[in-house]
Amino acid sequence: MVAEFHKKIKEAFEVFDHELNNTVDVREIGTIIRSLGCCPSEGELQDLIAEVEEEEPTGYIRFEKFLPVMTKVLLERRYRPVPEDVLLRAFEALDTAKRGFLTREELIKHMTEEGEPFSQEEMEEMLSAAIDPDSNSMNYKDYITMMVIDE
Repeated sequence: MVAEFHKKIKEAFEVFDHELNNTVDVREIGTIIRSLGCCPSEGELQDLIAEVEEEEPTGYIRFEKFLPVMTKVLLERRYRPVPEDVLLRAFEALDTAKRGFLTREELIKHMTEEGEPFSQEEMEEMLSAAIDPDSNSMNYKDYITMMVIDE
């Protein structure tokens, strides 16, 4: 199991190790972690980065530091994606008119006014993936199907 995780982590890390020197830009860490099927919140991601960063933050993360921490995360099944039915209930709660979709404006409102606010970049990324350009809205059942990773 651990060997399998090590292989997956190494492969994900290498995609972003542009210099081939066993380091990646600290800003790529979130993408690497998500590509391994984990969905940490922004706060959890910052904690994880703090754990793997050098004593003096250099802006880079070394593979030797990242590997044991990430292996532990995978072994403990931390930051698992939210199950499909929970996501669906969350979207249905936002869709008070029970139309089966949310407009771009409604989505932006929820993403900026509720809970932990999304960064502009995160918001653009989600909107471009979720919004149907023809209707300018998001059919959330389709979006959830696309988002959920089958175990």
